[in-house]
This record gives sequence, C-alpha cells and structure tokens, in this order.
Amino acid sequence: MTRVALRPAINQAVETLRAAGVHSPQADAEHLAAHLLGVERTRLALTPLVAPELLEEYRALVDRRAQRIPLQHLTGTAVIGEIEVAVGPGVFVPRPETELLFAWALAQLEVLPHDHTPVVVDLCTGSGALALAIAQARPDADVHAIEIDPSALQWARRNADLRIAEGDTPITLYADDVTDPNLLTDLNGKVDLVVANPPYIPEGAELDPEVADHDPHLALFGGPDGLDVIRRMIPTITRLLRPSGSCAIEHDDTNGSDLAALLAEQGDFTDIVEHPDLAGKPRFVAATRS
Repeated sequence: MTRVALRPAINQAVETLRAAGVHSPQADAEHLAAHLLGVERTRLALTPLVAPELLEEYRALVDRRAQRIPLQHLTGTAVIGEIEVAVGPGVFVPRPETELLFAWALAQLEVLPHDHTPVVVDLCTGSGALALAIAQARPDADVHAIEIDPSALQWARRNADLRIAEGDTPITLYADDVTDPNLLTDLNGKVDLVVANPPYIPEGAELDPEVADHDPHLALFGGPDGLDVIRRMIPTITRLLRPSGSCAIEHDDTNGSDLAALLAEQGDFTDIVEHPDLAGKPRFVAATRS
C-alpha cells in the first residue's frame, strides 16, 4: 500500500492555521494529527508515513480549524488533570488555565483534617471537568456540581457516566441556579471547598471567534463588569462553607482586585489572595471562611 509523509502536511497545516489567525498553529496542527492517528502528540515522529486517505481527512480537519472552530470541538475532548472530558457545541470548553485552580483545590484538600469525608462543591460546572478531575484525584471526596444550562448539564452527565465507567467515585449533579438561596441547604456549613468558574466576561468584550461563536453565551458573560453572577453567588458560598473552609473563584483578568474587594466586604472571609496564571495575568481569587 502506498504511504505518504506526514510531516510536510503538518508543516503546511501550521502555515494554514497561522494565516487564519489561530493563536497556537503548531500545537493545533500536531494535536489534530495525533488525534487522527490515535497517538500522543509527542509520538508523532514514530509515524512518519500514513495512508493517503488519512492525509485527506487531516487536511479537512485543518480547514475546519482554520474556520476558527475550536480544536476541542474537532477532537471531541478537553483535558484537565488526569482525565479527558467530552465537549462540543452547547458547552463551555475548559481552558488550560483552570488547571491552576484544580491544582490549588488539590493542595487545599491535602491539608484538611482527616476526621471527616471532604465535601467539595463546584459551582457553574459546565462540562463537569473540574468536579470530575477532583473526584478522580480524590476518590475519598464527596463532590457536588451545579449547572443551570440544560445543554451543558447533558454534557456533564455524559462525562460523569464516562468517569463512573472508568471506576471513579461518582459525583452528584444538580440542575440549579448557583445564586438560589435555597441551593444545597442540607450542606449549609458543611462544605470544605467551593470552586467556581462562573460567567465572568464583561459585556461588550472583544472575543476570539472560537469563544464568541462557539462557547454558550450563558457561560461567558457576567454583566457590564463581569461580576454580576459572582456578586449573587458569594452569599451561597458563604452559607455553604464550614469555618476554615476555602473557596476559589475564577474571574476576568480585569477584575481580580474587584472580586477580592467583594469577598472582603462580605466580612466572612480571611486570607484573601489573588492568584495569577502562568502568563502573570490575574486568574482566580481564593479565600478562607472565618
């Protein structure tokens, strides 16, 4: 069977994606090739030759990526921690920056007293990525995840079932509003850790096509300053956390200090810390329930 070289096609794909304005053309071109081959990106060099029809399929995928369809919609998955979650139209695509919030959460769980089952709540769970990654890393934890968008909740339920099939501890999913004063009242004062990646983009912000055209707007926008949902969510967090319990909330890189001020104004939090991402931009604010 005739086989053709893969690397020249990848090099051409990089140029195609660069011309289309894709921010990470090299990585995306290689991820798409690895996805088609069913191998890790780092092992592409071990498959220098491929069937011509695979190359045609690869070029078609690259053309779709050049149309600014999210990479994760083309591969069908996103990675967080040690797991992959299914994503696609109708659900927010988890960002690599959320890995920092995930790592912070695991560090907080490590220092909890061992006299009870750790209780974790993930507000605005979307695909369920953060909640499921925590449950996979900490099978001893009791993880609850809340999502208001029916379409996103379908993805979260699908992912939760997939993780159960892999042997992970099940999480509990709720179709509910994170600002509802009656949310999870049976957990009042019992939660060790609250994490949240809520809608936080200010209205009118300029967004890349991958975000503006494909992520659900309900998961993106948080009012004029990006803090509308967060403001109404803070009482829920305050009510749920046990004394010395911790929370972390992702935010737009323009309003980290404003979020920290909101938590301080609440009067029930100490150790309020603004955390940057790897690029040095404000990413999430963490605090402890006093």
